[in-house]
Amino acid sequence: MKEPSSAIIPFIVSSLLLCSTVHSIIPFCASLDPPIKTIPTSWTSAFNVSLKFLPKKSQQVLNDFIQCLGETSQSNPPIYTPQNTSFPHVLLSLIKNRRYFTPTTPKPLAIVAPKHESHVQATVICAKRHGLQVRIRSGGHDYEGLSYVSDLPFVVLDMFNLRSVDMNLEDESAWVQAGATIGELYYAIGQKSKVHGFAAGSCPSVGIGGHFSGGGYGPLMRKYGLTVDNVEDAKLVNVNGRILDRNTMGEDLFWAIRGGGGASFGVILSWKIKLIRVPPKVTMFNVRRTLEDGATDVLHRWQYVAPKLPEDIFIRVGIQVKNSSQEGKKTVQVLFTGQFLGQSDKLVPLVNERFPELGLQQKDCFEMSWIESTVFMAACPIGTPIDVLLSRPKAPAIFFKSKSDYVKEPIPKHGFKSIWKKLIKIEKVWMQLNPYGGRMSEISESATPFPHRAGNLYSVQYFISWMEEGIKTTNHYINLSRKLYKSMAPFVSKNPREALQNYRDLDIGTNLRNHTNFHKARLYGRKYFKYNFDRLTTNKYLNFSRKLYEGMTPFVSKDSREAFQNYNDLDIGAKLYGSK
Repeated sequence: MKEPSSAIIPFIVSSLLLCSTVHSIIPFCASLDPPIKTIPTSWTSAFNVSLKFLPKKSQQVLNDFIQCLGETSQSNPPIYTPQNTSFPHVLLSLIKNRRYFTPTTPKPLAIVAPKHESHVQATVICAKRHGLQVRIRSGGHDYEGLSYVSDLPFVVLDMFNLRSVDMNLEDESAWVQAGATIGELYYAIGQKSKVHGFAAGSCPSVGIGGHFSGGGYGPLMRKYGLTVDNVEDAKLVNVNGRILDRNTMGEDLFWAIRGGGGASFGVILSWKIKLIRVPPKVTMFNVRRTLEDGATDVLHRWQYVAPKLPEDIFIRVGIQVKNSSQEGKKTVQVLFTGQFLGQSDKLVPLVNERFPELGLQQKDCFEMSWIESTVFMAACPIGTPIDVLLSRPKAPAIFFKSKSDYVKEPIPKHGFKSIWKKLIKIEKVWMQLNPYGGRMSEISESATPFPHRAGNLYSVQYFISWMEEGIKTTNHYINLSRKLYKSMAPFVSKNPREALQNYRDLDIGTNLRNHTNFHKARLYGRKYFKYNFDRLTTNKYLNFSRKLYEGMTPFVSKDSREAFQNYNDLDIGAKLYGSK
């Protein structure tokens, strides 16, 4: 057993983004949060040109919207327009994917960064009054940029100033605002208690608003379920600017926002969560295997074991292409990252009895507090101060395309061998497998809109990233991601081929030309929500976007009324959504 060094040493925030890049298998958050301290001038030069001039009509709408905010809100909220020198920096700071950072990417007329709930209310009221879409952004991790991009005139409601975490250890709960990050929530819990934690994701910079409203999963899901399985209440602003809680919104709407995409139904202000109990010490480990070390055999066995282990154990798999020991050749490395809610003297014999193929040894294990384990899961070196959880990205650094799948039957060894060939050919690809079972198999798939429960062995995320610019390069890598996804079809769920709503993927279905066809939407909506899609789109409380849709009738196209497709409210094409 090894004890990590202290994790409470003061740390310089500008250096925090370095930690996860040294890990041998780069995780999602490492890819999104590179060590960039400022936005290069060269990045914004062409960007600024595209913002320089607003059409006269758009300028008038913007002026009217800003005037309305001043008249409606209790105080003037921070507003950034293209005329502000800080506008590009505010917009880019929470863009994670450079595919949505180009001179031709549609830009908002304004960014409103509310500091008070009344600012959110005023933004909704004034946007509705003046015919503007509202895109809601918490952390900016929306894979398809839907929280900050639109083809119609829009404003971004940027929630980053609403980030408080109010703890109540007496009843083991906390209220966390939608603009906080997962890391900030974890940090706040760690400052108050050594025996409490929360079941959320492992990427610290993901925003609470989108993570929660899409369901949210992480290393504690086999013990405590999803993030939304541990939510007790919420506050949102509806289409009329009213603030509702669980009691005033009703149980149907409260059900819908916990996994159905909160921004389809309103602007989530905050969530009340139930803290969970964790032991004073947990055990973490990393075990690496390459193809030359028998990685295929170990991974094949992992499929049978990981979903059936005691619920206190979570073993995640990361897969990446690496240089082989043979000069000039590539191989595949598989990383097994484990978390055990207990000490190593119990973990090692248990794993070696159930999963001897892994070859777990005492030297692989590190005992630490739960809050330190969240830093470990973010792929930071042992001993990294927990202040890293407070870091926020400065700018997008990579282009990427991601997809998701669910596996219900073990993939045969020959299947993995064919997968390895495709990964080596792509090279710039990373896969993550997260085991199910435990508590996830005990909760009904209709308990929340998130339907991926019993019957799943594990989830899969495919992540292809690149640094080169240009539409030709982008199309090349997107086509590679599509080919990889297509090749996985024999091994994953069918009818429907399920997908994770938190990893939105426009490839699996969309309505063309901004015209929403409900029957077509149902085909891909069920990939995210299965039969919960029907309840989401017939829910008697599903009035937010519908009323907004009706209210905008005087301002929008007539006859064949156009609408921007939205996965969260596939019934009509929601006008408010995003917020990851």
